[in-house]
Amino acid sequence: MNLDIRGMSPEEKMRTMELLWDDFCSRQPDFSSPDWHENILNEREKRFRDGRDKLVDWDQARKEIREMLL
Repeated sequence: MNLDIRGMSPEEKMRTMELLWDDFCSRQPDFSSPDWHENILNEREKRFRDGRDKLVDWDQARKEIREMLL
């Protein structure tokens, strides 16, 4: 089965991702994130609380990422 992802609307893409994730979770009930993932999230939260990191609006973050890649 092939999906024409490029022809899908953002809403269709989001719904497809949700369906895939729901299916994955129902077939892998014992799936959990690896330990390193929790460690990274904890470090990021600590950096934010300590004032070393700040929240950035998604549009601004996307712009900064594009600028880094160009």
